[in-house]
Amino acid sequence: MLNTNYKKVMLATSFLVASSAHAGFDVQITDKDKVSFGGYVKVDARYVDGDVAYRPFWIGSGTKLDESASKFNLFANETRFNMKYTHGDVTGFIEMDFWGGQGNEIVSNSAHPRLRHAFVKYKDILAGQTWSTLMNTSAIPESADFAGATTGLVFIRQTQMRYTMGNFQVSIENPETWGGDNTDESAPDVVARYNLKGDWGSVSFSGLGRQLNTASGASETAFGVSVAGRIKTVGKDDFRFQIHKGELGRYVGVAFTKDVVGEEVEDVTAYLAAYRHFWNESLRTTILYGRAEADVSGADRSQWSINLFKNLTPKLAVGAEVGQFIMDDQDADSVYAQMSLKYVL
Repeated sequence: MLNTNYKKVMLATSFLVASSAHAGFDVQITDKDKVSFGGYVKVDARYVDGDVAYRPFWIGSGTKLDESASKFNLFANETRFNMKYTHGDVTGFIEMDFWGGQGNEIVSNSAHPRLRHAFVKYKDILAGQTWSTLMNTSAIPESADFAGATTGLVFIRQTQMRYTMGNFQVSIENPETWGGDNTDESAPDVVARYNLKGDWGSVSFSGLGRQLNTASGASETAFGVSVAGRIKTVGKDDFRFQIHKGELGRYVGVAFTKDVVGEEVEDVTAYLAAYRHFWNESLRTTILYGRAEADVSGADRSQWSINLFKNLTPKLAVGAEVGQFIMDDQDADSVYAQMSLKYVL
């Protein structure tokens, strides 16, 4: 005769099979054990025209073309799936998307899965790969272009150990000197963060300290600060912002500039501002602008966009967006138009 726990597992399995097309749900296995499934399916149509080479989403670096070109593409790589297992005070979480490798566009358009998050959390301690403690995800604007104006964002995932005590967080994170000698990474990056939350919204104040190694092997100490948040305004509207300053290197702008240029530590100034307005309960618009400037390399990149999203159902949304990515230091830019369909599991 089947025991009680086995019956519960079999019931959960049958529910999974029956509901695989709508996997956004929790499965209570025992009184202390719960499995949650989530993610979304996202389909994009993107058109880019200009003298910055096409990318499926803009990042801080870009390739300048000798002459203008245009490209249209359809893809679903941003689609992702996650699973969370909870047992009392312990939580394990893993998430993957499909930006790991692009297959050919002749036959199958295959795309390899890519690990995004993999961590364990016990009470106030977190260990594993996830967003850096320096990063405030609530300050990321809604956009069709993945993350939107990444030039102005702290945007980085890496393995870390984090301790949270109320509004205060501190972490040690994986070190890496981009542009220098990364064979002698003897000290972790250290991040401290303080969060303020209320009915008005939330703001975070963060600081980063780390050791960098130049190409010749010289050791340099680097520091940077970040302020980011989301402020509620009128009705359901909100204003999101980020301001970053210091020797932040790879933490800002998604490959915008290296940590070390030659024998000098790079200094970065970056910011983002985005306002989201709700026309009604299901229709909304975000207008955003982000920019990053680097002192040593002279890199100067910016992006603006405006979009319109509508929820067809509580979990299904369609959107359209237009914008421009500008490499000011290379006198190059491209405009883009994108339409997205997103179904949240």
